Amino acid sequence: MVENFSELLEESLVDFKYKEGQIIKGRVLSIINDTVVVDVGLKAEGRIPIKEFHSPGEEHGVKVGDSYDVYLEKLENKEGEALLSRERARKEESWSNLEKMQNQKEQVTGIITGRVKGGFAVDINGAVAFLPGSQVDLKPIKDISPLLNKPQPMIILKMDKLRGNIVVSRRVLLEESRKADRSKLLSDINEGDKLKGNVKNITDYGVFVDLGGMDGLIHVTDLSWERVNHPSEMFSIGQDIEVVVIKYDKENGRISLGLKQLTKDPWENVENIYKVDSKIKSKISSIADYGAFIALEKGVEGLIHTSEMSWVNKNINPNSILKVGEEVEVVILEIDNSKRRISLGLKQCTENPWKIFASKNKNGDIIEGKIKNITDFGIFVGLTSDLDGLIHTSDISWDDSGTKAIQEYKIDQNIKFKILDIDVDKERVSLGIKQLTKTTIKSDKLLNKIMTGVIEKISEDKIFVTFDEDAKGFVKKSNLAKLKTEQNTSRFAVGEKIDAKVLKKNTKDGSYELSIKDLEIQEEKKALEEYGSSSSGASIGDIIGAALEEGKKKNSKSKDEKK
Repeated sequence: MVENFSELLEESLVDFKYKEGQIIKGRVLSIINDTVVVDVGLKAEGRIPIKEFHSPGEEHGVKVGDSYDVYLEKLENKEGEALLSRERARKEESWSNLEKMQNQKEQVTGIITGRVKGGFAVDINGAVAFLPGSQVDLKPIKDISPLLNKPQPMIILKMDKLRGNIVVSRRVLLEESRKADRSKLLSDINEGDKLKGNVKNITDYGVFVDLGGMDGLIHVTDLSWERVNHPSEMFSIGQDIEVVVIKYDKENGRISLGLKQLTKDPWENVENIYKVDSKIKSKISSIADYGAFIALEKGVEGLIHTSEMSWVNKNINPNSILKVGEEVEVVILEIDNSKRRISLGLKQCTENPWKIFASKNKNGDIIEGKIKNITDFGIFVGLTSDLDGLIHTSDISWDDSGTKAIQEYKIDQNIKFKILDIDVDKERVSLGIKQLTKTTIKSDKLLNKIMTGVIEKISEDKIFVTFDEDAKGFVKKSNLAKLKTEQNTSRFAVGEKIDAKVLKKNTKDGSYELSIKDLEIQEEKKALEEYGSSSSGASIGDIIGAALEEGKKKNSKSKDEKK
């Protein structure tokens, strides 16, 4: 009975020594499968899963006889064993160490164990921390697998023991490392240096390259000696490339990079290889609305402008006569090395039909042709199967002009005309119909004179006047004033006197065409000659005012002399 009391007293004292929630020392008695049997001095041992003795991805290293701190969750569970936890003990120990490290702003080593909402779970020697997705790397990472279950240096951003929250960052350390790399790069970099980098971003105007500390830009014009439609044709994000520093702006910390500068400039010997007026054969590399590009060699292209494709068709569509990949013969028209341009001609490889026409015809010849087209400004007639000539409205009739002059003609009508001018350089032939007959307009004493007339009648587009002993005339709406805002017949009244310049005589009814506008222009020119110049700085109003003032003085002087 005494012995039983002593045993009970000893057991109660042991239980009194340890309290649930304490961290106590335990010794490994054995390892059974995935369980570690630990003795902590209680009446029964405890069993702890072996995975609680190591971090993910590590070997446990547990041996019989080793001592560990363990957390006493219960003195006795329903099986009569002590309920122990190595993980809880590690967490408590980790929290204490992590608080010290946070205060001293020291790095910690964490292992990313998996993805959670908004980020990733991290094991820091038993303590579970949260790594936000934005704090994993300097840029978003699509595939986290290379970082999983591997020790990573991190920094603690925030700790809350009551809530059990730890927030860590890997990015902060990477940024510090990047700043250090940037400082070293900026202190060592020089124009002409060759560097290795990684394609970070691709835009329409170029490629951004991560040089390991800072970014540099390869402008699209520095990617290749050849034309580049878009940088994405040459690169992909994440690609490793070698570049050369072509400009370094220390003040703004900007680095301009080049890729084509790593190879020889193909334009160096262009003028020695290619000669103006020589013929070459090559393939069409691309076609645009304004012309076709020909690849002469790698990095050297020439342009056949649309104006140099056909002798007769000025608005030709390059796609209608040329195809990409087609080999053509061209003539080199011009080489501009400073602008890296070579102008080519396609039509120059065939005979110039304008020269052929000029060799067979001369000014003054009368020929016949079919009307091809009629426009507001004249009539186009066929000279040959390829060439057209223009009869301007002013060269159709001695009496009529404008639309009235062309109303009697129709497309496909055969007509005779005289060659007025053959201009081979400008590729045009001027023709005339009225020149087939002599002018019926006789010289008239009133032509170009300034006349005063009385308005007899007013219509919407003309005013009719009588002048110089019953001579009849009219002023068109467009000739009522120099300013368009004043070209209005409603400004005038029947019986009003006007001054106008006689332009011409109408042979059909003997009436005269007059112009107030031409008179105004003539008076302005005269005033400019007498009282000012276009470079004097005086306005036309000032000059005319001066002319009027001068006229008053002359009139006053004349009156005084008569007295």
